[in-house]
Amino acid sequence: MSRIAWAFTGLHACALVLGLFGILVAIPHPELWAHSASGMAFFTLAIDKTGGTAMFLGALAMLAYGWSALGPRRTLLFFLAATVLSATAELTGTKTGWPFGGYEYTNFLGPKLLGRVPIAVPLSWFYMGFASFVLADAFAARRARRHRTLTAILLGTWLLTAWDLVLDPSMAAPQMQYVHFWIWHETGPYFGMPLRNLAGWLATGLLFIAVGRALWNERVAPAPSVMLPFVVYAINVGWSMVLAVTAGMWPTALAAIALALVPAVLCLQAAPALRPAAVR
Repeated sequence: MSRIAWAFTGLHACALVLGLFGILVAIPHPELWAHSASGMAFFTLAIDKTGGTAMFLGALAMLAYGWSALGPRRTLLFFLAATVLSATAELTGTKTGWPFGGYEYTNFLGPKLLGRVPIAVPLSWFYMGFASFVLADAFAARRARRHRTLTAILLGTWLLTAWDLVLDPSMAAPQMQYVHFWIWHETGPYFGMPLRNLAGWLATGLLFIAVGRALWNERVAPAPSVMLPFVVYAINVGWSMVLAVTAGMWPTALAAIALALVPAVLCLQAAPALRPAAVR
């Protein structure tokens, strides 16, 4: 199962890279592929299919990892909490504007739940939330043993929200003239986004991470390795940073290094010192 998890992680990374190629090359420069049938097929794939596909592959990677490292029961319970609660928040948000602000998704991420939220979006909440929590738990098991679970939930929520600091501005940036993954119906001080979007991310992440962990209802030994969750987390943050820099949003990329990647590296460094028998 571990090899399967790494295989899905590699495919996930390839889909993200191909997606960047579509956003940064294929869409702005149709002249490169307009006169070639094979080129058109490749560029169309890069434009139309990679966004949602990358999210599905990321979810499969973390499902396979969790199955091997933490067991099927815990993995599926966390998956259920993450997808159901995040889908509920997104459906509420696209209908009422709460908790994220007024917005609507475009068609770049594939088929939608109730015509409003791409099916792949709750999967992205799951795989990044799960990766964030597992990394945070590795740190908490060594540095905060007396309050391991609480520390892991809070730190995991922070890692997830820190990703959003660079993700959301870049994926809906007005500077990205050719593609927007969603459209804001209101503005705010954070690169045009309302601050309640960040508060909504924090609250949604905290809710499903806490519920997902509570559903386990047992003491759990730390995962034997957190390298795969770290890679999944890092490549998604890095993807968002590339998009942000392209859109001229350097401050968000720098914030991602300090507030997302550095804490993730610290969590990874804590993992080798864990004893398999350690519990909360």
